[in-house]
Amino acid sequence: MEPGGEGGRRQQRCLPDLRHQAAEYYRSNEVPQRLEEALNATFYLRPADLYGHLANYFSKFSKPPVICKLIGRKVFDGAGRPTLEVEIFCTVKNHEKSICSIMVSSHSEILENASPEAIDADEKEINDSINRALEWVNGSLNEMLRDLKPTDQCKVDELLGEYFAKKVEEEKERMEIEREEQKEAISALPCVPAVSTVTPTGKKKGPKLGKKTSVAEKPIPPAEPIEPVLCGSIAIGGLSLAVAKTGASINKTPLYLHLALMKHQDLPKKFIVPLPMVTLLSCGKSSSGKLNLMKEVMLIPPTELTVKQGIERLLDIQKQMVRLLDPVGKGPPALKRISHLGCLITGCDSLEQPLILMQTACKNLGLELGIDVHLAINCAAHELMDYTKGKYEILTGTYKSPDEMVDMYVDLINKYPSIIALVDPLRKEDGQQWSSMCDTLGSKCYLIAEDASKNISKLLEDQNINIPKCSGLIIKYTNQTKISDLTELTRLLDGQRHIAILGTSAGESSDDSLVDLAVGLGARFIKLGGLSRGERVTKYNRLLAIEEELAKNGILCSGENHEFVDFAEEAQTVEELFNAFPPIEQGPWPSQHSQSVLAQDQHSVSSHSSAPHLNEASKMDP
Repeated sequence: MEPGGEGGRRQQRCLPDLRHQAAEYYRSNEVPQRLEEALNATFYLRPADLYGHLANYFSKFSKPPVICKLIGRKVFDGAGRPTLEVEIFCTVKNHEKSICSIMVSSHSEILENASPEAIDADEKEINDSINRALEWVNGSLNEMLRDLKPTDQCKVDELLGEYFAKKVEEEKERMEIEREEQKEAISALPCVPAVSTVTPTGKKKGPKLGKKTSVAEKPIPPAEPIEPVLCGSIAIGGLSLAVAKTGASINKTPLYLHLALMKHQDLPKKFIVPLPMVTLLSCGKSSSGKLNLMKEVMLIPPTELTVKQGIERLLDIQKQMVRLLDPVGKGPPALKRISHLGCLITGCDSLEQPLILMQTACKNLGLELGIDVHLAINCAAHELMDYTKGKYEILTGTYKSPDEMVDMYVDLINKYPSIIALVDPLRKEDGQQWSSMCDTLGSKCYLIAEDASKNISKLLEDQNINIPKCSGLIIKYTNQTKISDLTELTRLLDGQRHIAILGTSAGESSDDSLVDLAVGLGARFIKLGGLSRGERVTKYNRLLAIEEELAKNGILCSGENHEFVDFAEEAQTVEELFNAFPPIEQGPWPSQHSQSVLAQDQHSVSSHSSAPHLNEASKMDP
């Protein structure tokens, strides 16, 4: 018998069955039909790269890519601190392929003039958070997101939100167990008799007569507890952003267009590039002078210039400022005076000194403040409160109460109308003074909350931007913030006539996705720090590239003039509207007629007024 003869005959008997299976397999997937269409179309086109053309044709019928693997890595930000990098791999045409990677900035601020113990504790907290995030990304989150489409951002964010909520509950349970264990340990300790406050002479100690005690003139609201950040939460924000960037890459769309489509459902016909708030000087608590108030003195180019023209102008002003700070060239090189924010650090001894420096630098270039360039001040007031005195230390040894701060800002804006934005002029706890300042200065400049604002999840939960009352918010993409949270928050801001500003963290990374977020979500301004340090300049370069791309595609819209909200006038309008429709007495509940009138009034108010008055009106009993 011939070797292999029986096997050959068995294979021949199976061949018709295999042919039938192959034909059915290809027919069910419409291969003959697609192949015929491709060949017929290709013959008339006769492309130079025949197989490349066929590959492109058939790629239209391939399955959409799905996530197959996540990789989390510990990398370092611009300040040399650890942060998180997330890389996403997808199954594309039966192959595993790396699509994109992103780096997320840490929420932690850079501690200046802090004790070694505080710095060590901060470093430990950051490291613990990054290590926990790596466990989540490379472990349970890797399994959870596998086989999901990266283009389905809503589904991914929903799963990430549920995952985070579960982790929060686990942390609460863990802390509750720890508290119970501590109580048991304390109760097991032997009782120690309390030490008597009676002196050997038998008299109780009390304050000495004639000695003045340091008491605040007017009680101030105590500082609100710092909102806890769940260890590892940076993984949630990092993954959400990475998925958005992956979805944009798969759709062969720039990230900013991908985000704009998510927010508006339909792609906008025109885009406005956000105005950059460029930090030029830092005169805050960490500087050498007496002035504490101006953590950042920022320049804003006029709206009629392109971003490229504006940045070139601001660079000229920066060069002039370097010459003013070191007129004879004998001081330390300018780069040694660059802060982690990418700006010049200089010591000033009065509120007006940095503003006079700005005026001089502009005048030397033939520019006029308030026309050719505008100013914005980041006051960072929360860093200046002396709680023993109940006052802000704006200069070394000079203190002002919250009410006095409002008067000071009114005088400052009246004297320097070129200042069109104040960031964190007060703590968030000073809500009454925020409201007073909005009524007084709201028609002259933007009053922006950054640290004075709640975190994004709280804002979305309350649906109330005005805590405290303000013109807008600086939004930072950190921790558990998701892309869907940003789209919802910016919609809320747009609906309540507030401006949105996308801002960087203190320890920024070289990732430039924040710029795409600002453009795609329609931010009014973008706050990136100074025009120095690579991790900040790379973002300005991305802003220039997007502007050039929009102009090339004919969808770049020129910037709008600054519109400030006259809070006092709008409050009066709301009051007049409600007085025009007096309530109808119907017992404890309003009648159907009064409800409809109130609804019509609120609708008419919403088209003319800003959020605070809407929210106040909605709480009034008709």
